[in-house]
Amino acid sequence: MENLSNLLAQRREKAENLAAEGVALYGNRFNHPQPIADLLPLGTVLAAEMHDDSDTVFRVAGRIMSMRKFGKAAFFHLRDSSGDIQVYARRDLLGEESFNRFKKWDVGDIVGVEGKLFKTKTAELSLEASLLQMVTKSLRPLPEKFHGLTDVETRYRQRYLDMIVNPEVSTVFRKRVEIIRLIREFLSDRGFLEVETPMMQPVPGGATAKPFKTHHKTLDMELYLRIAPELYLKRLLVGGFDKVFEINRNFRNEGISTRHNPEFTMLEFYQAYATYHDMMDITEEMISWLAEMVCGSMDIVYQGVEVNLAPPWKRLTMDEALVQIGGLDASILMNEQALIHLAKKKGIELQSDAGGGKAKTELFELLVEEKLIDPTFITSYPTEVSPLARRNEDDPSVTDRFELFITGREIANAFSELNDPIDQRQRFQKQIDERGDDEEIHPVLDKDYIRALEYGMPPAAGEGIGIDRLVMLLTDSASIRDVILFPLLKPESGE
Repeated sequence: MENLSNLLAQRREKAENLAAEGVALYGNRFNHPQPIADLLPLGTVLAAEMHDDSDTVFRVAGRIMSMRKFGKAAFFHLRDSSGDIQVYARRDLLGEESFNRFKKWDVGDIVGVEGKLFKTKTAELSLEASLLQMVTKSLRPLPEKFHGLTDVETRYRQRYLDMIVNPEVSTVFRKRVEIIRLIREFLSDRGFLEVETPMMQPVPGGATAKPFKTHHKTLDMELYLRIAPELYLKRLLVGGFDKVFEINRNFRNEGISTRHNPEFTMLEFYQAYATYHDMMDITEEMISWLAEMVCGSMDIVYQGVEVNLAPPWKRLTMDEALVQIGGLDASILMNEQALIHLAKKKGIELQSDAGGGKAKTELFELLVEEKLIDPTFITSYPTEVSPLARRNEDDPSVTDRFELFITGREIANAFSELNDPIDQRQRFQKQIDERGDDEEIHPVLDKDYIRALEYGMPPAAGEGIGIDRLVMLLTDSASIRDVILFPLLKPESGE
């Protein structure tokens, strides 16, 4: 490729020449173009070298993606949001003045075209231009056709360019939009009410995570970007909304990986008079239905691995998973000191006050998680690591909670909600007392949430599903950055 600065200079010179000839380089109208996709089926009735004899003139607009010039004629490919079509421009039809101006156009320019359909000798459907109009001049060259845009960081940083030259990227994000639309449809059809809760909160809660902090000048108070909407959604259960959901943006001041972005999207939904068993049923039904609607099948492939999303899904307690999949002896699971010793032996770092429940959970993450390929509900999480979940009535050391794993990663977390204000206050206070230097645990008790529980919250169950990870699964995307339009990146050098 030529030196970029030379190409930019050439393009600016062309733009100046066109402007001097009276061409509007950044016009504000090319009204009512037709989607290119609407034209493509019409070509099925045309044979090679055949023209449409209906005298229908079509009007399309889009970006020039490639161009071949032959003196008195040229071919270029035009792309809009719906598809691509070839355009044939010839001097004797357009007129010499219009054609000469057209010769100053570049790949990347956004243009409008009017013309009739025909097929070339090679049977490619094309539009023979009778009118060409500059709509927006591109001052920067697109990446070369045969090299494309392959640098991963550039693709994420310049998503607009990524979408221009890699059409499959737009397909992923169109599927994301469809997945979210279908989730809304699924829950609304079952009586759930979509609500909105604060994104700036005086006390961050609903998850264990380090928050982002900001300051409200007028009220002179510290606020935190939401790490989860959970405590506000459960306030609505207290207020009388029996079924609520929110598709929400959350913010966590944590590391970045293929599965984590500091700003991400969650679905959270809550249902009064339900248990975590009901949540498992809803989740199984919803995700398998989404796969059928978006992928056309409940049998999908993720990164080369076949995944069967058809119900029923496997359900295991954490202890069962550690024995059956993790290979642990069942006797060790009842011995707190043995669990802690084994965790440390496996290289797991535990705080001095960590108990057997924490050690067990860490061992599960190490020995079992990545082996859970087909959908698997893991239940009976230790109470020690579940401060908001209801204790199991038969075994108070565990909670009525599950996490859903698919392709070795957590997709959802749910539990029967704790609605005892005294127990909830004690658990919050215990977390604060044992916080130490853990910045993921906020040192302030959410007194208003306790007050809400004191008015009485009906028995309920709630769940959070990571939208980004779900989209990754259903679009076969390797990284969370592939399904977030503008993921967080370090500043470019020199910024």
